[in-house]
Amino acid sequence: MPPASLPPPPKPWPIPNFQLRIDDLDHEGVDIFLAAVNPKQAMHAAVMTSFQFLYTQRTVPRTVRQINLVLRPMDGVAYTFGSQTLKEIHFSLDYIKRTANRARDEIMGVLVHEVVHCFQYNAFDTCPSGLIEGIADFVRLHAGLSPPHWKRTGGDRWDMGYEKTAYFLDWIENRYGEGTIRELNAAMKDTQYHRRIFKELTGRPVRKLWAMYCKSLEESSDAETTEGFLLLHHEYES
Repeated sequence: MPPASLPPPPKPWPIPNFQLRIDDLDHEGVDIFLAAVNPKQAMHAAVMTSFQFLYTQRTVPRTVRQINLVLRPMDGVAYTFGSQTLKEIHFSLDYIKRTANRARDEIMGVLVHEVVHCFQYNAFDTCPSGLIEGIADFVRLHAGLSPPHWKRTGGDRWDMGYEKTAYFLDWIENRYGEGTIRELNAAMKDTQYHRRIFKELTGRPVRKLWAMYCKSLEESSDAETTEGFLLLHHEYES
């Protein structure tokens, strides 16, 4: 009986080529950036972080050949655009200057968020922008790079994007198992978006999930309030 054939070994992670462009060398943000991170190492780390939480070596997209990082004065924080093979990230030097007190963590957090946009699936451009941004911040959150002003909050909508949606996705990941958001991303590879994707992954529609999440926040807040009251009461009696 011939020996069973082994599966082929996974290919190496597809690390793209990195290019750096600085539009204003006299800008104070340039010195802050270069003092905080090594550009090549920072980009490599951001790419590997996005792979870690969204893919495996067998499922990772292999079309992106190059990522250009452009540091320039501009409003806002950063944005990403490009083709399947070439991506370009524009990062605000003014923002880097404004966040100099926590430069390294903020730079890496923004780079991770933008690099996720280089690789994540978007259901043929039909995925809600709030979910796109929420997945990017979900990866940033799980990389330990959330800024101090982020807060878990509920509300009327789950797809407000950024950290609001990121914390909701984090709750889903914790409740339904590690890799759930990786599966969510993968489900948007070859089909257009529909909210039933959440029910297919979790057994519950997204509105029900959001209601459960908001209720869990209320219960957590009530528990913290009760604990604080009991602690103060104990200290008073002592």
